[in-house]
Amino acid sequence: MQIINIINLLGGLGLFLFGMNYMSKGLSQVAGNKMKNLLEKLTRNRFKGFLLGVLVTAVIQSSSATTVMLMGFLNAGIMDLAQATGVIIGANIGTTITAVLIAIDVSAIAPICIFIGTAMHIFGKKQNQKYIGQIILGFGILFFGLKYMSGDSAMGVLKTSKMFQGFMASANNPVLGIIIGILICSVLQSSSAAIGVLQVLALQGLMPINFAIYLIIGINVGSATPLFLSSIGAKTNAKRAAMVYFIFDFVGMLIFTPIAIFTPFTDMLTRISSNGSVQVAAGHIIFKIVTALVLLPLVKQIVKLSEIIIKPVEHDSVFRFNYIDTKLSGHDNASISVVQIGSEVERMAKLVRKNYVLACEDLLKFSTEHEREINNNEELINWLNHNISDFMVTITSHRITGEASEYVGKLFHVITDLERIGDHALNITQRTQLAIESGLDFTDEGMAEIKGIYEKTLELFDRSIGAFVNKQLPDSEANELHFLEDTIDSLTLEAQDNHVQRLRDKKCHTASGVVFTKILQDLERVGDHSYNIAWAARKDKALIRQI
Repeated sequence: MQIINIINLLGGLGLFLFGMNYMSKGLSQVAGNKMKNLLEKLTRNRFKGFLLGVLVTAVIQSSSATTVMLMGFLNAGIMDLAQATGVIIGANIGTTITAVLIAIDVSAIAPICIFIGTAMHIFGKKQNQKYIGQIILGFGILFFGLKYMSGDSAMGVLKTSKMFQGFMASANNPVLGIIIGILICSVLQSSSAAIGVLQVLALQGLMPINFAIYLIIGINVGSATPLFLSSIGAKTNAKRAAMVYFIFDFVGMLIFTPIAIFTPFTDMLTRISSNGSVQVAAGHIIFKIVTALVLLPLVKQIVKLSEIIIKPVEHDSVFRFNYIDTKLSGHDNASISVVQIGSEVERMAKLVRKNYVLACEDLLKFSTEHEREINNNEELINWLNHNISDFMVTITSHRITGEASEYVGKLFHVITDLERIGDHALNITQRTQLAIESGLDFTDEGMAEIKGIYEKTLELFDRSIGAFVNKQLPDSEANELHFLEDTIDSLTLEAQDNHVQRLRDKKCHTASGVVFTKILQDLERVGDHSYNIAWAARKDKALIRQI
């Protein structure tokens, strides 16, 4: 095999990997959010989770991507490891769809797909049209790369290589095959890509199934490599999810290695089809399905095994108090607990501010870059809201009096206002996502109005939180905050009037206007709740001013 053949092989492999990755990203953009919402609403039924894992992975074409998504949910406390395990088992089956597509061999339509996909991606007016074009283009490039790899100038030259033929004639060592499979998958960072390369070799008659089966086993074991890399620095349950994925394929290796050695399993595969690519796909699918059937009833045992292997880390969960010590909630420590509550509410305020800034900055950039972070933070904000409230109920039962009692009473209102500001930040993110997915846009004037109101509300929020932290709201500051809140109301009304005029002048569309108006309402309500927070700093007996 000459250097030019190696270059051609690498070029074809590069096209194949790029096409697969590009198609997967397009699929994730079109269906990823819906798949994510399905996963978030997952029930504890392992069989439903299994089917959902098959569906999600079949759609986004990557079991690793599905498992990484699950690891994110585990980090955020949205689901537990038992729920995730069923999905991971299903994801291992869903990933075989790529092998089926390659076995069918639709490379003849690859050039047409490349042309259509390119046209849609470049000339598509709506974002979804561009994403669909990306899927079609990736699909075409993937199969074009496969065809190029299998050509006479690349892998085809191996047919005349005496060294390669001699190696394959004597290649029957299971351990060697599994090790090679693990290495290939670890390098390519994708089991689908590794199986695809194997299918190309088998299609050329260069990879007999009696040796290919060991490479398939090794490739599946090696598919856990990207997940272990993703779990570095993650929380314990996310690491355990990567371990569950590895356990699945390791158990599959223990099941299939003796089957391949001591039974006529490979003969059965040859009877399925004389096409080597189909044989590899069939072996890969059977490996996944049989392993899933064995392990699905053993979800609890798999979880326990992962817990034994990956030891828990103290304070692993993000859903915990940083300042409140629930052991000090007795009457003797009530004053200490009140101070701790104040610190915990301040922590909650910082999270709310971060979410509001991320949501508004994403809106101004017309992006959903921080959507996942905002959703994760919102989960923590809600957790803090409920648990701080519960803890304060416990504290008030110990008959705290004086300023401490008044302060705790006002904090009930403060955390409610903070939680609502967090909700409005999430609303803004969701409205931004809706506008992007629907191909809506706002005029430059409208975006400038949003920016102006956002900056005023952020100033009001910061000054209100400052008053709360310092427990001081002098009359002069109270008057200035009142004026700032009135300014926000006036800017909002002005922006609404300007929007109506733009509609009359046909400078913007009704659909965009609906989203624009709702965003203005969210911004204005953030100003209202921020103003409420400032009144928690009043030293007099007055309750918080509620707008």
